[in-house]
Amino acid sequence: MYLEIAMFAYFVVLFLTLRDIRIFKRTGYRSYRKGAMKGLAASSLVLIGAIIVGAKPELGLLFVLLGLFINRKGVRRERVFTGAGTLDRFLGKTDYLKRK
Repeated sequence: MYLEIAMFAYFVVLFLTLRDIRIFKRTGYRSYRKGAMKGLAASSLVLIGAIIVGAKPELGLLFVLLGLFINRKGVRRERVFTGAGTLDRFLGKTDYLKRK
């Protein structure tokens, strides 16, 4: 059961990281680049925790929790969704083009 929890957390962090990368590529906002970089570090830590869960569940889940804490996004983010629907927001489709 612990391995499933850890792997679910890993895929959630990875999905959010890929979403931030997509938003950064479309808009060029640095806050989404920073979020993607934090997501890469967090996904690595969560994956290490998922590997450790097999041997020591408490220690592995602690790594997963620390990874989720690192993945926490900042309070100040630019507004990129103005008229997007739920599915578009979920997939990271933005209304803005990249600034030059």
